[in-house]
Amino acid sequence: MSLTHRLGKMGRFEIGSNKKFLQAHMSDKLRDILECARVEGSAPCRIDMGGTVDIRTFYYALRHLYPCTFNIALDLRTRVRLFPYRDGRVKVSSKGFETAEFPLDRVPFDHPLGLIFAIAAYFRIEGVHIDIHSASPPRSALGGSSSAAVALVTIFTKALEKTGANSYSRSRIALLAHGIEESIAGVPCGLQDQLAAVYGGVNTWHWPGKIEGPVFKKEAIFKKAFFDVFEKHLLLAYCGLPHESKNINGIWIRQFLSGRSRGIWSDIVQCTRTFVAALKERNFVEAATAMNMETALRRKMTPEVFDEMGAKLCRSALENQCGVRFTGAGGGGCVWALGEIEDILQLKSRWKKILKERKEAGLLNVRIDTEGVSCSL
Repeated sequence: MSLTHRLGKMGRFEIGSNKKFLQAHMSDKLRDILECARVEGSAPCRIDMGGTVDIRTFYYALRHLYPCTFNIALDLRTRVRLFPYRDGRVKVSSKGFETAEFPLDRVPFDHPLGLIFAIAAYFRIEGVHIDIHSASPPRSALGGSSSAAVALVTIFTKALEKTGANSYSRSRIALLAHGIEESIAGVPCGLQDQLAAVYGGVNTWHWPGKIEGPVFKKEAIFKKAFFDVFEKHLLLAYCGLPHESKNINGIWIRQFLSGRSRGIWSDIVQCTRTFVAALKERNFVEAATAMNMETALRRKMTPEVFDEMGAKLCRSALENQCGVRFTGAGGGGCVWALGEIEDILQLKSRWKKILKERKEAGLLNVRIDTEGVSCSL
């Protein structure tokens, strides 16, 4: 065996050993922290407009149209707490899901809680119980799973900093949480949910679709001083049924790849840009019109974005001169409305009557989050 070959083998062994040492050191460090202090992170959910365009499949092909998406971070926060647990194992509990635990090297990524297990596997964290509590209903299409992922990534990166590693920027946290989620989802995933969870606020996200430069560009639409007023122009309802975003997103992706719906998506991009421009001018009538046009285009491709109750809420909003849209990819979950304050007040009473038809349904509180992801460690 040549000296070069022997040195190469030694180098690989030393690097591998060093990785194992660092992984064990991080788990030990985190365990020490968990035994001494409360470790918690949280991130906001969101309502959105123009989504799906934040998937590379779409914004690469549509980049000549300057695609963007819009979202509002809500103070319906997903909280993640960590507790010490049995060596070598990862336990995850979350309302609406059956609690599960597995050895670190056998955590399933295709599990309903697979995203959380995948993050633990990425950081090689074991001997931990991850407890998740969301202020929003489970699978309500408000981006709760992405919020949980952002909160957990933030906790683990802060733990890494305690071992001497470099700190993670907000953009890096969002990109890492998104990368892990997309790697196990089985379908391409957008980035806007993670961005809302990390940054908070009311923002437009621009998608340049270039290899060089940033993946996204952030544009704040309103200053914080206007948030209290803007909230009065908004209404949010949970329809009482959970959604499954992969189903509808999968249809949109297949249609787009086949070339059948490219013109519709071009119109969706234009509607979103018109919506954002109107909001900047605080022209809620024009914004509502653009919002309804975008919703109609989506329903043309996939009528199932609204269930029966969602369709009733939509009709009521249109009758009250308000804009209306499902959150996320629809198919259950939440519906939100935008309009002049007087119109929203009238719509609120009508939505309350409709939502009484289903026990689990109801209005959700709309408070804009100003902080983004937070962590105590």
